[in-house]
Amino acid sequence: MTIEILQTGKLLASCEAALAERYTVHKLHEQPDPHAWLQQNGARIRAHAGSGVSADLMASLPNLEIIAGFGVGYDNIDTKAAKARNIRVTNTPNVLNDAVAELTIGLMIALARRIPQGDQFVRQGKWLQGNFGLFNELTGKTVGIVGLGRIGKEIATRAQAMKMRVVYHGRKRQPAEPHVFYEDLVEMARDSDWLVLIVPGGKGTDGLVSRQVLEALGPQGMLVNVGRGTLVDEAAMLDLLRHGGLGGAALDVFENEPNVPEAFFKLDNVVLSPHQGSATGQTRDAMGRLLVANLDAHFAGEPLLSAVV
Repeated sequence: MTIEILQTGKLLASCEAALAERYTVHKLHEQPDPHAWLQQNGARIRAHAGSGVSADLMASLPNLEIIAGFGVGYDNIDTKAAKARNIRVTNTPNVLNDAVAELTIGLMIALARRIPQGDQFVRQGKWLQGNFGLFNELTGKTVGIVGLGRIGKEIATRAQAMKMRVVYHGRKRQPAEPHVFYEDLVEMARDSDWLVLIVPGGKGTDGLVSRQVLEALGPQGMLVNVGRGTLVDEAAMLDLLRHGGLGGAALDVFENEPNVPEAFFKLDNVVLSPHQGSATGQTRDAMGRLLVANLDAHFAGEPLLSAVV
């Protein structure tokens, strides 16, 4: 008897192919009436592949054993409900660390040197009318990293290669790390030229970067968000960017993506990115392999490779 698993959204082609080789896969997002399908077939499902799993969906799957999430973040999986029902949850950490760290540094350079704006300056023929202008560099600046986890450490290493000074804020000091720790985020923002956000979303971090934090970062300060859009008071950030209270922002995530406030589009002190932190072929393939490996381990009775719950 083959094991039946559920998808509720499209996954990478290589991941879907690997799942289809091992399991009977049902794609709820392709059903004309998902609710009716769940009522009729939900009890057969033993695993979910992918993210975005609510308590209501779990309730429709009475024999669900494991949710194999795709991505390092799992704030879109109701882990509390999963734990209450003894449903295991996994994610795909580590394999995307380098890709996200690379994009972070790329966003920083793009913002400091206004690379997207420079591209448009040339394309629109404005160079013929005069030089583009003078902007900033990373060398010698202090970057405050909010969340010195696996990805945060990779960002720190690359920032140091750019001759930057690294400080950090998190839930607790990490004694093995050489960087200065700030318990108070406002103080760190005040002492930093750059603030890089790489912490998970969820109730515990909603609005972590408040107007007060942004004002402390100040008119010359630069914000980079590669974590979750919910980390920042987006309205306050927009207001400060528009009126000179914040120097600039490079954003890979937004509060209600992909619905990005159009006010961002009119600003030349921002760089916007479509949540592509881990969006490379090699990284997404590795994420898919880890998702499948977690399912294989579960059904083989072996330890999970990257358990969350």
